[in-house]
Amino acid sequence: MDEKNEKGFTVKDKRIISEDDASRDQPKIEHSAHTADQESPPLPEINFASFIISLSSSALFHFGEIPDPVTETKQRNLPLAKQTIDILGILKNKTAGNLTKDEGQLLENLLYDLRVRYVEEMKKEKTL
Repeated sequence: MDEKNEKGFTVKDKRIISEDDASRDQPKIEHSAHTADQESPPLPEINFASFIISLSSSALFHFGEIPDPVTETKQRNLPLAKQTIDILGILKNKTAGNLTKDEGQLLENLLYDLRVRYVEEMKKEKTL
């Protein structure tokens, strides 16, 4: 079909909803707005290294090494830790040949450390 002859379409919502109906059916969501007066910490640079460090931190959280930031309690969930380690393994395989030497070494070292920790945690689990 020739693109010049194609016509777009417009959708107009003709439903009539009073403010009472709309507020009753929808949950209230609070948004936190940052003003110029409030200082928020700068966000870290996003790159491959920070991404895989974030994933490894998630695994440490599931090992119970890092407390929940809200409840400040440590929670242990070995299946989720294993899943995160497996995700890092997939990333290693899928990015092979495309990483810098430092990125590849970081990923390799993180994976090794997390896998050793997982084996140790599983041994502890069996003795309990």
